Amino acid sequence: MMHRRSLLAGAAAVAAAPRAPALAQGAAARTLRVIPQANLTSLDPFWTTAVVTRNHAFLIYDQICALDAKGEVRPQMAEGWTTAPDGLAWEFTLREGLKFHDGERVTAADCVASIRRWAARDTFGQVLMGRVEDLAAVDDRRFRFRLKQRFPLLALAIGQSQNPCFVMPARVAATDPFQQIRDTTGSGPFRFLASEWNPGQRAVWARNADYVARNEPVDGLAGGRVPKIERVEWTVITDPSTAANAMMTGEQDYWEYPLHDLLPLMRRNRELVVQQRLLDGTYGVLRFNHLQPPFNNPAIRQAVAMAVDQRDYLRAVAGNEPDGWGVCEGVFTCGTALANETGSGVLKTHSIDKAKAALAAAGYNGEKTVLIAPGDYPQINALSLVMADVMRRMGFNLELISTDWGTLVQRRTSKEPVDKGGWSVIHTTTSGQSVGLPVFHLFLRSNGAGAWFGWPEDAEIERLRAAWIDAPDPAEGKRVADALNARAMQVLPYVPLGYYWQPSAWRRNVTGVFKAPVTAFWNIGKG
Repeated sequence: MMHRRSLLAGAAAVAAAPRAPALAQGAAARTLRVIPQANLTSLDPFWTTAVVTRNHAFLIYDQICALDAKGEVRPQMAEGWTTAPDGLAWEFTLREGLKFHDGERVTAADCVASIRRWAARDTFGQVLMGRVEDLAAVDDRRFRFRLKQRFPLLALAIGQSQNPCFVMPARVAATDPFQQIRDTTGSGPFRFLASEWNPGQRAVWARNADYVARNEPVDGLAGGRVPKIERVEWTVITDPSTAANAMMTGEQDYWEYPLHDLLPLMRRNRELVVQQRLLDGTYGVLRFNHLQPPFNNPAIRQAVAMAVDQRDYLRAVAGNEPDGWGVCEGVFTCGTALANETGSGVLKTHSIDKAKAALAAAGYNGEKTVLIAPGDYPQINALSLVMADVMRRMGFNLELISTDWGTLVQRRTSKEPVDKGGWSVIHTTTSGQSVGLPVFHLFLRSNGAGAWFGWPEDAEIERLRAAWIDAPDPAEGKRVADALNARAMQVLPYVPLGYYWQPSAWRRNVTGVFKAPVTAFWNIGKG
């Protein structure tokens, strides 16, 4: 658990320390200095779902279409698209003037190759491609989907914000989807400066002077993505007190995920703005490895769920911040049309004693379990430490491994037993938007080897997901969503941990900050 008093005392001490020497005014005015929410270790947004990698990708890549603040799909790289009367053909036309960072034109062939690579890894993309008869370039600016059956959600699939279909050059998109790319050539507002990348310390992007933004105001992730700053520099600062001091003394301009304990301190600083920038709450996720003992046994997963009390996890992250968090004991985003708690009784047990009895009845015989916690990612680390305490009190033979987020992101890909570098339990977070619909609910997907890390497999969940896509009306869609929640609570592909609100902090001279489903740095400047 975090020691809040010592943390606050340390922050107050560094805040009172003498100011660091100011940077040269010219360089500072042209650079947005950011403390990111985690260390950037992977550059491939299709290979990993790590939010820090997605944020990097939004700097250097562009999307064919994108979601506005209302969640509606709008053209982005596309000039627009048309659909055949029978809904079985969709044709997209690219805007004029799109170029990659190496000066090459963006063509329809690049889009086709990027869609195929993205769809091999993304939940929504897999569903889409299962209905595609053919996808091909018509000419340099146009590409066409021919479908085996209608799929009204096609534009939403390639325009989603949580696991976006970014456009890469076809030569890069030809890389095996299960191998990481190293070439970061994109066509987005910024260029990645690989020569200045030092994982664990620093990453830098420079303005793409050739970027052609849409001539529209920014609206969520849609509209004009204008690069208004010359450089964006991320500095990894793992100690929250040091990060807070860097913000208050002006050494840094923007802190993506401030520790909740430090919010009152920063709100008292007149030079800082502390606001909720993300449009959705941040949802906690407890993920089991379904391939290896003991969590290949659904009864043992059920026992853990009986011990979970979301309030403990959320307080560990957000304390008693007013309206800072909320319990959500279902698999769909609370407050949305599909939210329900059908069959969620297992998550309402909140009893270590009942969980211990259930664990014994399930036949747990002391198998070693490995829980990996990211010490440099305070929010996810807090969730992990609460779970470690719960599992020990239940009687698990637990090894808690504290590592950095980048190492966790790499290790969670392992399907090996724990004694060969595998894992048993990890935690992550996601936005409320990403768990709102069955079609892109990453943690609900249960297609075995094709599922997200942990690899759950359940034919009934997959059948229900398909039934939701084909539901003839909202009432039937809601009925299917209720059935999905009930089945998920039996199978437990993951355990929902509720949601919290994650504010960001920035200096008052930072201009153009806008609300969006994810953190994006275009349209932001400095006064």
